[in-house]
Amino acid sequence: MTSGNGLTSEQTERVLAIALDLSRAGDTQELVEFVAHGLPVDAADRAGNTLLMLAAYHGRTGTVRALLGLGADPDLRNARDQTPLAGALFKGADDVVAVLRRAGADLDVGTPSARAAAALFGRTHLLTD
Repeated sequence: MTSGNGLTSEQTERVLAIALDLSRAGDTQELVEFVAHGLPVDAADRAGNTLLMLAAYHGRTGTVRALLGLGADPDLRNARDQTPLAGALFKGADDVVAVLRRAGADLDVGTPSARAAAALFGRTHLLTD
């Protein structure tokens, strides 16, 4: 059976898997092309991890910046109620934290919130203006 984009469900799953891998790897240009060809910028895996979440968690600052520029929601939480900002704080991705903060990421959503994650990992200095 094909979806509205002409792809079978298996093909759609494969396209998403490739895009998620591109996010993890920081292959920004290729990922941007996927979005330009119709992949939703807030596409997520079955665990709710969006392209932005994976790029942030893996410290891919350029990819995070590009996804935000394409309209990615910096506050979308995964199935574990985690945000990209909290993930970046957990991983010590200071540059990603700065980009997400400039994009208006909410410091108080998710479990743990970015504020709580920063306190837990001794990174509260990253949340001050």
